[in-house]
Amino acid sequence: MPLNTQSDRPDGARPESVEPVTLSDRVNAVINPAADPSPDAAATAAARSGIPQSPQSQAPIETIGLFGSRKDTFSTRYHLTRRGKLKRLKQIAQIANHFDVLRGLTPVKMRLMLEALGPTFVKVGQILSMRSEILPQPFCDELAKLRADADPMPYSTVLQVLEDEYGRPADEIFGHIDATPLGSASLAQVHRAKLISGEDVAIKVQRPGVRETMAQDVSIMRSIAKVATRTMHSAQVVDLSGVVEELWDTFESETDFLVEARNLSEFNRFCKRYKYMDCPKPYIDLCTEHVVVMDYVEGISVSHPDQLVEAGYDLKEIGTKLVDNYATQVLDEGFFHADPHPGNIMVSGGQIVLLDLGMTGRLNAKTRSVLRDMIFAVAEQDSPALADGLLRFAGAEADPEDYPALLADLDVIVKEFGTVDLAELDIAAMLTALTQMAQRHGIEVPSTVTTVGRALVTLEGLLDEFIPDVNMIQIISDHIASSTSKKDFIKEETKSLAIEGHQALHSLLAAANELKVASRMLTRGQLRVNMEMVGSQEPIHLLANMVNRLTMALIVVGLFIGSSIVYYAGIKPVIFGIPIVGFLGYVIAFILSAWIVFDIYFKGRNSRRR
Repeated sequence: MPLNTQSDRPDGARPESVEPVTLSDRVNAVINPAADPSPDAAATAAARSGIPQSPQSQAPIETIGLFGSRKDTFSTRYHLTRRGKLKRLKQIAQIANHFDVLRGLTPVKMRLMLEALGPTFVKVGQILSMRSEILPQPFCDELAKLRADADPMPYSTVLQVLEDEYGRPADEIFGHIDATPLGSASLAQVHRAKLISGEDVAIKVQRPGVRETMAQDVSIMRSIAKVATRTMHSAQVVDLSGVVEELWDTFESETDFLVEARNLSEFNRFCKRYKYMDCPKPYIDLCTEHVVVMDYVEGISVSHPDQLVEAGYDLKEIGTKLVDNYATQVLDEGFFHADPHPGNIMVSGGQIVLLDLGMTGRLNAKTRSVLRDMIFAVAEQDSPALADGLLRFAGAEADPEDYPALLADLDVIVKEFGTVDLAELDIAAMLTALTQMAQRHGIEVPSTVTTVGRALVTLEGLLDEFIPDVNMIQIISDHIASSTSKKDFIKEETKSLAIEGHQALHSLLAAANELKVASRMLTRGQLRVNMEMVGSQEPIHLLANMVNRLTMALIVVGLFIGSSIVYYAGIKPVIFGIPIVGFLGYVIAFILSAWIVFDIYFKGRNSRRR
């Protein structure tokens, strides 16, 4: 059965009416909204008074006062208390102790422990599985198996969440909702439903309080990261605080379902160019921060190849088109599905459908260009070109301390991966090796590159298990070769030259303007020049030592002369016939003389050794 069909469905909306209210109602609603016994009147009055309302829980409004504005801190925003954090910390400690963390963790024990710790740590594990520069590769491979399955939410809780989000009963929007969920994870639960207007949809409902739970865990992680940074600053390899903040950014985007709705819309537009690709269309008017409503897709998962064959599909065609389209997402579009595991890919109506776009990746044009160049540099066994690609990731500030050592490490990678034909090149393993090597040399590779590597590993594992006749590396190599024809190369080079010429022209004009300012300052006597002599530090240091010794010698001579004058003048008080002031002067002069002699001797000895 060929992969060549598409479908579209309409949306719907509904108006609402507003009741008139008096001036006193509006004033009371602004000053004390809770005092109004009528919620509708309070909401209407607040709207008339200029206060924005939403069907979701009302966001906190920023206030000002005589002593400044009230700060909206992380703890107040997510209702975190010291007692709650201590309770959660005790629970984490008990689970960690159960897995005997102090004696060490194997990859399997670490995965099981993260599952026991709850949704936050499951997400942490899933994210860390894509960060081979943080964890060893065996741990990353094991954490990639993490599943976020959880016990289903009660159906009444689902209805309550929908009512809270929309501000009205769910049956006013949905004609029917299946009580049995299609899937239940630690973050959300999915139900099949039918809109009043008749469309068959899937509703993804976020579990109540899951973001607050994650915020509490992240707050604990921040505290631990601060302590670890202070105590292990000298030996720290990874920026722990930076990792925690990156995790929280990921949590925020994954728990904000409006982000997933926008990803679905963007990917839906991308799929319209390919008859064999599709993804669920979101109903944006019904999507909120905690609810996503999208087309319901019924099909066959790629994890069931026997069913696909029985339905008349060609497995090789499915695998080839899936990989080629994924190469387009990564290398051409720069917007790709970051978690292409079997549960997120199905075939329906002759189309490959990608599900769950909560985790996506983005690559800018520069990163995509560098990736292409690095792949061919490895294939051509060109270590300097590969080093240039890595340094382009770091930008203008890139300055490896030991460039020859960098080239030597790259030679090892080139010998390992560059001796095979391009069609047999393991791109995922190559990216992992490059990322780990760059980390050792202080070169920061964008996290999206490691995300690409992890996604390719996931996709390759899917093909090996369910569609083994498809060579992923061959397809990606063919895609790169076909997309870099002479015509495309000339077009890209012309575009690149135009951009660089534009930048050079602006730089030239800026330099001319700076020269004008400098000449004006020169004619007014206002120009100052800061000069730095390369290699001048050592002579200046030696000159400073000479001046210091000369100064000390003058002080010693002055003390001897002064003490002699005091001695012959017989200035009192006197002890043993010697004036005390003169005696002290002789002692100090002797000590300083000895110090100068020893300093000259030992420093001269050290310099001769060097």
